[in-house]
Amino acid sequence: MRIDIISVAPDLLESPFNHSIIKRAKNKGLAEIIIHDLREYGLGNYKQIDDTQFGGGAGMVMMIEPIANCIKKLQVERSYDEIIYMTPDAKTLNQSTANTLSLKENILILTGHYKGIDQRVRDKYITKEISIGDYVLTGGELAAAVLVDAVVRLIPGVIGDEQSALTDSFQDNLLSPPVYTRPAEFEGMKVPEILLSGNFPKIDDWRSEKAFERTEQIRPDLLED
Repeated sequence: MRIDIISVAPDLLESPFNHSIIKRAKNKGLAEIIIHDLREYGLGNYKQIDDTQFGGGAGMVMMIEPIANCIKKLQVERSYDEIIYMTPDAKTLNQSTANTLSLKENILILTGHYKGIDQRVRDKYITKEISIGDYVLTGGELAAAVLVDAVVRLIPGVIGDEQSALTDSFQDNLLSPPVYTRPAEFEGMKVPEILLSGNFPKIDDWRSEKAFERTEQIRPDLLED
């Protein structure tokens, strides 16, 4: 998979993509992540990328020309399965979306800043808009990092035990059940006996039951879905 990211602040993305699972995916050649500095496409001597909004109002707006020039240059080099805009006023990222995107070959992500981007960019170029929650960040870089992490970890071969990703929370609209490891007892707190029994069919039943109970208590909305 190749992921291109258009950013006003590319340095913000250096650390998230050079550690842990994402680094492993890159080293294995399973994911290629390329960050493009939008200011390289800025206008004039000062590489302008934003301007005041028509109709007045507070906050600057990212201009269409630099973004369009960058996207068109990248589209000459390859076709994109999705061109994604990270924005708080969109549908919230969920596991189903991450699963779907993990099957794509080429993805382009645009990160917003300031008051947002010229609406014409969204109308002409963007194929999917994604939010990571009902709150506003300084820019879309951290949101893009969240999306990339959620997607790349699902690519076969990235995680050593692929079954692990398939049993994460939200994969079947349930939260994960409680998990335990050694020691079997700590300060009087014991691991449930069923997990020590070696009876794997009953362990699976227990996990399913606990997953349902946790979901019902913490995220009943998932059961409605």
